[in-house]
Amino acid sequence: MSKRLAGLAVTALVLTGLAAAAPQKDTYTLTANLTARSEVPKPTAVPRGATGRFTGRTVELQNDRARLTWRLTFSKLSGRALQAHVHSGRAGKAGNVMVALCAPCRSGQRGTATITHAQVRAIAAGRAYVNVHTAKNAAGEIRGQLTATQAGDSSDDPPAPGPDPTPNPPPYP
Repeated sequence: MSKRLAGLAVTALVLTGLAAAAPQKDTYTLTANLTARSEVPKPTAVPRGATGRFTGRTVELQNDRARLTWRLTFSKLSGRALQAHVHSGRAGKAGNVMVALCAPCRSGQRGTATITHAQVRAIAAGRAYVNVHTAKNAAGEIRGQLTATQAGDSSDDPPAPGPDPTPNPPPYP
């Protein structure tokens, strides 16, 4: 192998190592099981078996932003789902709206929203919930605390191999 090719190979290995060492985007998988007994304040006249499920994913973007993609399903509500939100708040406490999901809502609905890194941190720390509102329960009929699991965490991965420390590798036949 010529010195030029050897130099190009070393350069390619260095660039590969730098790319692998670049910071990874934080990604979280989100879930929440929504029930009437979790709603605050306590809803009234909720049919037995009213339930819902929220699934989502956040991906870190630039400029203090993250993309939230989500899916919401629900059944057996007291009436039409007028709106649904992600709220700030710990379990058992009502909080302010962080993200409007849909209005009106249908079961199986999907969407995308842009949120801040501070909102992602609140969600990851267990300080956010999803709820669905109906006419009979305008403050919320079903609710579930969000659980976040970090996906794609590469902190346990071994470091990428660096360039070969040998200055002049032996020529190959």
